[in-house]
Amino acid sequence: MHPETLDKSKPKGSRAKVEFGTTSKSVSETVNGSHYFTINGYSLAKGMGSGKYISSDLFTVGGFDWAIYFYPDGKNPEDNSVYVSVFIALAGEGTDVRALFELTLIDQSGRGKHKVHSHFDRALESGPYTLKCRGSMWGYKRFLRRNALEASDYLKDDCLVMQCTVGVVRSHTEGPKKYYIPVPPSDMGQCLKGLLEYEIGCDIVFKVGDETFKAHKLVLAARSPVFRAQFFGLIGDHTINEIVVEDIEPSIFKAMLLFIYTDALPDVCDITDCPSLCTSTIMIQHLLAAADRYNLDRLKLLCESKLSEEINPDTVATTLALAEQHQCLQLKAACLQFVATPEHLGVVMQSEGFKHLEESCPSLLSDLLKTFASAHESSGPVSSKKRSGSSIFGQDPVYDQATTESVNLDGRRVRRRSQ
Repeated sequence: MHPETLDKSKPKGSRAKVEFGTTSKSVSETVNGSHYFTINGYSLAKGMGSGKYISSDLFTVGGFDWAIYFYPDGKNPEDNSVYVSVFIALAGEGTDVRALFELTLIDQSGRGKHKVHSHFDRALESGPYTLKCRGSMWGYKRFLRRNALEASDYLKDDCLVMQCTVGVVRSHTEGPKKYYIPVPPSDMGQCLKGLLEYEIGCDIVFKVGDETFKAHKLVLAARSPVFRAQFFGLIGDHTINEIVVEDIEPSIFKAMLLFIYTDALPDVCDITDCPSLCTSTIMIQHLLAAADRYNLDRLKLLCESKLSEEINPDTVATTLALAEQHQCLQLKAACLQFVATPEHLGVVMQSEGFKHLEESCPSLLSDLLKTFASAHESSGPVSSKKRSGSSIFGQDPVYDQATTESVNLDGRRVRRRSQ
């Protein structure tokens, strides 16, 4: 088919959608097994001739029979019995058996200085060895010089000990399971939420402003160390059935209870009838303070994450002050980086939140200055003209062309005339 014909079958630039309906997986692994072979009377085995061997008993690994062959006078006649040879042989029926091997001559002094030849601790360039048929073997014709062996700690009381490990390669394909029974996600949170909403078995009442909320002491104690101490601690009172909560809005307390029962950050729509971004941010700010008050660490972190996503010039100053007050280090860093950006700094400094920040947390101005300086150092040198327009102590040309406004680290504003 001509290429132009192919182009007419679909619009230019479009791509065929590839869908994967089934999956499978190929798995290759080794079935491992070891065998210890002891040769007593080594000196009596010498002189039996090249190519003659002492065989271990058969042992089975991966469904195949194996044996260790030890040649006291070597396998090759041309070596003149200078070396001993050791081989692992496929001693039973088998065809194209792929395997990894390890031969270990045991140091009998107890120092652990064994002589090891292993495939298991390194990648083989050509992959595992293939033994074609019964009688095929793998090993070393020149495993060790015989005089070195006889002078070593491998030989003790005329006895040698060898360990052989065989890893037979097995490959199989895993397809989709024939039978699949879907398991739905946990609904524990929704079940507990039902107990809260329908006030089933409640044993504690909270009075928050003009509203009351019923709950369960055990659930609250399990989730909050503060409630646990209040109800079941050394100075707690497990008989108490009513608590007046101050300094928390009813909607915020309700949101906190919903989290305690569901382990999820409540939707602002479940708490308020006005789900705007500003309302959401304010609610999350107050909820973070409540989480800190009742040691709900996960809720506190969820609030930090949500506030970091909603940072904007109108809310960043109040969020920064909140982060400083409740030791939210990650949220604080995110706010400082946002404010220290030249395009945000001037706008934020004119906000009511920044004035509150100056009064309530003057030490943050020093942190802001350090963040701003660090950001400028990492971005490279800039002209003095640009610095004068974007520095924390420089002119903001958008808001004031005649004067510059500086912020001292003690929180006082100082106006000076532009030159």
